[in-house]
Amino acid sequence: MYEKTVEAITKLVKDGVVPGVSYAYIDGQRVQKGMYGAEALVPSYEPLKPNQLYDLASLTKVVGTVNVILQLVTAGKLALTDAVHSYLPEWQDTRLTIRHLMTHTSGITGYIPHRNKLTAKELHQALLGLHVGENFERKMVYSDINFIFLGWIAERILGQPIQTLITQSVLQPLGMKTSTFQPADPSQCVPTEVSPTRHLIRGVVHDPKAFVLKERCGSAGLFSTLNDLILFEKAMLSDSRQPITQAQKGALLADQTPLHHQWRSFGWALLQAKLPTPHRCIWHSGYTGTFLVLDLKTRQGMVFLSNRVHPVAPNEAFLARRNAIINTYLTEKSAYTVQ
Repeated sequence: MYEKTVEAITKLVKDGVVPGVSYAYIDGQRVQKGMYGAEALVPSYEPLKPNQLYDLASLTKVVGTVNVILQLVTAGKLALTDAVHSYLPEWQDTRLTIRHLMTHTSGITGYIPHRNKLTAKELHQALLGLHVGENFERKMVYSDINFIFLGWIAERILGQPIQTLITQSVLQPLGMKTSTFQPADPSQCVPTEVSPTRHLIRGVVHDPKAFVLKERCGSAGLFSTLNDLILFEKAMLSDSRQPITQAQKGALLADQTPLHHQWRSFGWALLQAKLPTPHRCIWHSGYTGTFLVLDLKTRQGMVFLSNRVHPVAPNEAFLARRNAIINTYLTEKSAYTVQ
């Protein structure tokens, strides 16, 4: 099954674009898993082991923060039209709403000098001192800041840091027992970049803002395994009310941006699948070399985990190859559509 997609994935490793890949395809209750290549090249070669922890980077947004926010909406504790200022009074622009943050249409912009050298408190203050620019509502501009703010808003409502809330509200209910924000054993983690300042990053979050903000970061920081992400995708593809309601899952297929034509939903990006009939899918990627694809209509999904930033970031050659793999998968999966 999925011969062409598997071939494209293994060629990615053979061509030296990524050290290795763990992947899975979900077709209803049927799951096909695989792995290929290495987990580390530096300081020495290490073959990839089953079910290692990967730094998910921005997949934290859609696995975690999106679901916490939508659960708050279901509970009546938050509305998409609420002003950010109502929860973060330090933020001065009263036009900005939860929907703007969820769809990356906030237009938040500005420069923070020496950002990665600030303390958590200093970075918190600096981010709240940014401003809304000319792209407000007019253009979807992907930014971690939107989901950092959402994490702080959830914390203001529920009284606990966003990463604690994700653990309690998403990971534990779905039985994602190996997923964590604080890996206990670095050897169980696939390494990321060899940094000039941090050296080999392994078992600690790669993202610099998440590294500073720690448990108060809703944009990155989650480590997870192939098996746990299969559990997550199966929950999203099922009739379960976990991690969000069926109505909310359906709403993810709509363009939720203010202008309704920017191919962005709540956190997730939208894709057009052409087979068996034209319909929308959702997907998201992580900077470290991860992505998820979900076809909620046909109940199919793909999990892709790599460490494309090992040993050197950013490895931009990966991006075009990633997009080609997704397109191959979208075409090929129609042969395995669940009836």
